[in-house]
Amino acid sequence: MKNNIIIAGVPRAGKSTVSHLLSREYGYQHVSMDSIIAGFERCFPETGVSTYQGLSSLETLRLISSKMAPFVRAMLDSGEYDEFAPGMVLDMYQLLPEDFDNYIRGANCEIVYFITSDVTPEERFLIQKKYDTEKDYTFYKPDEELREGAEYIVEQSILMKEQCIEYGLPYYETAREREEVFRQFLRDFELR
Repeated sequence: MKNNIIIAGVPRAGKSTVSHLLSREYGYQHVSMDSIIAGFERCFPETGVSTYQGLSSLETLRLISSKMAPFVRAMLDSGEYDEFAPGMVLDMYQLLPEDFDNYIRGANCEIVYFITSDVTPEERFLIQKKYDTEKDYTFYKPDEELREGAEYIVEQSILMKEQCIEYGLPYYETAREREEVFRQFLRDFELR
């Protein structure tokens, strides 16, 4: 069993919920890569890590993923969390399976994806509304913007699912029966 785990996937698919659960129940150190990416956007614009640069949803995802995957690998290779058992759980949105395979596979970590690919954009919008909290950056966005974002999230989920299948990476579809999917993940996690 690897010391660290990456919980990747799309917003409101349960990444943070599962990451916090692993932290609380098993002692993993929770690291929010979304916060680190936000720091890159604000402090190091020269890196090109930016969510708002006029690219399509998939182009933005590919760009940020390709830049952050080597960074995550460097974090893992530092060995900083290897001395702890368990190590860290990285909660990360913008990491494609292809970039995990190219840059991170073989490091001291496992990865699991949480996606919502089996829904329409309208169903995805309703998921967003149901699980958004005041702590989420999308909570105060207008419904029109959330509906547009729902289309992107379904599109990104489909890409992540296709790549998970291609690269043999585990994923969980949380669009329906979310709590049961989380329970199944925990059962699978305990068996590994």
